[in-house]
This record gives sequence, structure tokens and C-alpha cells, in this order.
Amino acid sequence: MTDLIENDGRREGALWSVARGQSPIIGTAIHDGHLLRSDLAARMKLDAAGRLREEDPFTAAFIEDIGNRIVVHRSRFEVDLNRPREGAVYLRPEQAWGLDIWAEPPGQEALETLFAQHDGYYAMLKAVLLDMERAHGRFVLLDMHSYNHRRAGPDGPPTAQAEAPDINIGTFSMDRAFWAPVVDAFMACLREQPFPGRQLDVRENVAFAGKGEQTRFVHQHFPGRGCAIAVEFKKIFMDEWTGAPDREAIDAFRAAIRASLPVLEGALRAMPGGDGP
Repeated sequence: MTDLIENDGRREGALWSVARGQSPIIGTAIHDGHLLRSDLAARMKLDAAGRLREEDPFTAAFIEDIGNRIVVHRSRFEVDLNRPREGAVYLRPEQAWGLDIWAEPPGQEALETLFAQHDGYYAMLKAVLLDMERAHGRFVLLDMHSYNHRRAGPDGPPTAQAEAPDINIGTFSMDRAFWAPVVDAFMACLREQPFPGRQLDVRENVAFAGKGEQTRFVHQHFPGRGCAIAVEFKKIFMDEWTGAPDREAIDAFRAAIRASLPVLEGALRAMPGGDGP
């Protein structure tokens, strides 16, 4: 599967895809991608399987029912759009979970191209969100990610449930009190959704606090207008060591997000200054 994704010539140069709908909700999957520039791939020591473990495969599936969608096709090991510009390219192991990535690090010319890619993404994102702000006044951005919980190895114990909710909601950079009606309604809805073999454990700022660049960018540029929620799915929808998907779990997470959309729209309308009754 990995080689097929990397060598798909139809998408070799694709950076991201954007779908524009009529809802005030937008979903993003900025770590879903696995594609790499060929010149960077030739310099890398880290293999495709090692990269896949730290990417967020299948997160694009969770937002397929959202009319507004942005899916990034590039690997975070090419440029990480959820890091600040100056740290968006992993050059040292301490920037990337201790991984030894490069046989030969990229030169300055390549780095400038990658930083420009980062700039281009945020210019595009701002344009899309300005359009949504004009259309709706306020909007919600669901910033989809996933995280590993079996770092002790495929046969080792998983991270304790107390430290690893099934869905971790990150709210660090938002005005939490202002957006409480939206965030609280979203979390309550997710907790009610069916999932194979368990009731979903949805908690806030436990495994992660939502300190990524994208949510920070939204709250900086759209204060009081854009609510960016970092949504981290524990990798109970796949085998994080082999990359094999659990289709039933993926479909259940997708359905949970689909169920939350009218709840989010209703919460936005009900806020002071919204379009509610």
C-alpha cells in the first residue's frame, strides 16, 4: 500500500486538495499525506514504514462528509504544516520523536522551497477562511489528527487509557470560555456515537493540548470568528505498526463526525450574534 501511494504518478506533484461547500464547518487532514519529493526521498534514511507510523493515515476519511475540506497529500516528513515555519522541516532527531531521518540533509535551496510550500498553504487557508467568514460570520475548523498508543512495540502494552482517550480534543489556543457552547456540544455529541466494542472516551487536553500551528493561526487571524478544534484520534482504527486499517472503526469515526455537523452548526447559530432564532 505504501509504495503504491508514493509512486502514484497521477498525484506525484499534488500538494493538497480543497473542496468548497456551503456549510460553516471545515475539516482538514494536514498529516494524512504520504507523498515525498523524489530529491528528498533519495536523501532520506528513514524508510516509508517509519514515516507512516508518525503520519496520520486515514484521517482524510473522517472528513469526507464535510462539504468544506482540505486534505494535504505531502508527508509531514517533507514539510510539517502544523509546525511554525522555521521548524516545519525536521532536521534533527529531537524534532521528530528521536528518529534519524536523513542520510544527507536537504540543502538551503531545498529548504527555501519547502518553507515556500508552508507559506503557500497558509495563504490558501487564509483565503478559504476569509471566504467562509464572509459567507457565515463564524465558522468551525476541525483539525483532524491521530496519535500512536503502542510505542512500546507491537507486542508491548498500550498507553494506559487514563492518559490516552479515544478522541482527544485540543483547545489550547482558543478563547475556551467564548467557544464553550460549540466545543462542549461537539464533545457531548461524540461521546454518544456508537463505536465497535466500546463507548467512546472523549476528553480535552489529555494526550495533547492542541498547540499546533494551524489552530494557533486560525485563532490569531480570526478571533471571535473562527473556532479551530484539534481532534486527535487514537489509532484504534488501524495497526500503528503495520499500517493495516480497521475499516469498521474508520467508518464509525467518519459517522461520528458526520453526526456532529448539525450539532456544530446549531451551536454556532445559537451563539450571540449568530443567525439563530
